[in-house]
Amino acid sequence: MGLRLAIRVKPGGSRTQVGGTHGDALIVKVAARAVDGKATEAALRAVAAALGVRRRDVSLVSGATSRDKVVEIDADVAQVTPFIDRLKGS
Repeated sequence: MGLRLAIRVKPGGSRTQVGGTHGDALIVKVAARAVDGKATEAALRAVAAALGVRRRDVSLVSGATSRDKVVEIDADVAQVTPFIDRLKGS
């Protein structure tokens, strides 16, 4: 079981932080620069940590070269949805 989540990556920040929204997307700020996929990888790690799942349970579905991405979280929807709602500020 899993779910898809839209994220908005903001690379080059002072620190990694997950929270807030940009439209319907969860904002993921990362310190890594948007070079050679480093910001994307940092964002996937940050999402996994914020949701309490393993990195391998978070995969990129679309948006490899865009700030707007869709990730798939391979976890029980009922367990991760409260975390997502809290991170979005709902």
